[in-house]
Amino acid sequence: MENWSLFSLCVLLGLTSRWAVSFHSYSGAGKPPMFGDYEAQRHWQEVTYNLPVHEWYFNTTNNDLNYWGLDYPPLTAYHSLVCAYVAKLLNPEWVELHASRGYESHSHKLFMRATVLFTDILIYIPAVLLYCFYFCDGSSKQKVATALCILLYPGLILIDYGHFQYNSVSLGLALWGILGLGLGWDLFGSLAFTLALNYKQMELYHSLPFFCYLLGKCIKQGLIGRGFFQLAKISLTVLVTFALCWMPFLSDPKQPLQVLHRLFPFGRGLFEDKVANTWCSLNVLIKIKTLLSRETQLFLSFALTLLFILPSSLKLLSKPNLWQFKLALVNSSLAFFLFSFQVHEKSILLAALPVCLVINEIPLIAIWFLLTSTFSMLPLLVKDGLLLPYVVTSLAFLFLSLYLLSALERSTEEELRLGLYRKLTRHWLPKLNLSRIIKWKFWFSLVAMAALSFTSVWLEPPAKFPDLFPVLVSILSFLHFLGFIIYFNLVQLMEPQRKKSQKKTN
Repeated sequence: MENWSLFSLCVLLGLTSRWAVSFHSYSGAGKPPMFGDYEAQRHWQEVTYNLPVHEWYFNTTNNDLNYWGLDYPPLTAYHSLVCAYVAKLLNPEWVELHASRGYESHSHKLFMRATVLFTDILIYIPAVLLYCFYFCDGSSKQKVATALCILLYPGLILIDYGHFQYNSVSLGLALWGILGLGLGWDLFGSLAFTLALNYKQMELYHSLPFFCYLLGKCIKQGLIGRGFFQLAKISLTVLVTFALCWMPFLSDPKQPLQVLHRLFPFGRGLFEDKVANTWCSLNVLIKIKTLLSRETQLFLSFALTLLFILPSSLKLLSKPNLWQFKLALVNSSLAFFLFSFQVHEKSILLAALPVCLVINEIPLIAIWFLLTSTFSMLPLLVKDGLLLPYVVTSLAFLFLSLYLLSALERSTEEELRLGLYRKLTRHWLPKLNLSRIIKWKFWFSLVAMAALSFTSVWLEPPAKFPDLFPVLVSILSFLHFLGFIIYFNLVQLMEPQRKKSQKKTN
């Protein structure tokens, strides 16, 4: 009974923080003619409710693709349609064709916020609780503490409940997939991840680790025999799930091709806005978009992404266990974020999910990464008028996670997985305290991010460099992420897995 009371309190705190943020502004509030992501989600409800399926992804008289045209997979469209039916019952004006464009009101804002909260309660929060219950070592209180820290991660809360998106749906489905694989329910895990991929195409960031884990497991069972049949069942599950999701678009070959064209808009360029990845940071010194052709940019981004993904994926293929799987998810999603084509600042949430899953094993590094990922979206959050919730949620997450997870106390060289670094420095610097250095770097990093956050808001940039502060935020965040991808790759590739006592589940 005490355990359930603690979990209930954990959920209550998570929901309270979410709803508190939802009272603040959202993307594009009162900014015609395009508004922002809030209007995009409302517009998709309008389109899916009023137009036939075969027009959803096509430019027509009633569907101007230049005005927030659908650019997510079919499952997102179906979700918008379900929300539209509810909206129609509450107030038909919210989804009226053409006339509802740019609609804003307090009642509509309440409805839209409630739809995010409902999907969170239905999909994401249960997955977090089950993950912590089954796969986090320690006492019940430690499991609850881990769950609370994951639920209070400010990046996801600020984007979904402030800026306005439904990232908790795709991330929640991906987490259900991780749960399924961790519990040995490979078919369920494959189904859940396929649904995540059909909700947001950015789940491709996680796809190779899922593939390598399942394939490696089947290889270990023997591809001539039991492993082959298991692989066949997994393949059939994925294909049937895809077929069901895409069924309304399969009657005409032009339909799936147009959907794919909308999902992968290579014409938008290598990057947009000030995203904390390699290309945007490098563009400060070398104007890549001008010097290189579109084809060269595509090839270069593909090659570098593949180069940084392959080592961790091959290690996972040879050693398919949950610990390797989680680290491979971190490394894969970070490689996509840093090097792939057409990356948005919000895509860092895809790397944040697997980092949340290792917060109990490597608390200090995970907390550091999660705070950095939130900081990397600062220009977007300031633009949306979310400075206050950014500060409050970040500080609350910092102090609660450090305290509940004893992150500073659990930061010995062994617990930080610094074995390889110790071997490299043993002969030249035998007395070097790596643990102390990491702690100092952590605090120095937090001070730098806090200072840049302050200057971004309170100081006017020089007239010659109006984007100075957003560029500095992206470069500082990029340097952090570059260090994190090196660290997590070394942990996965070089350090032997610790033996853990995991619960056996039926």
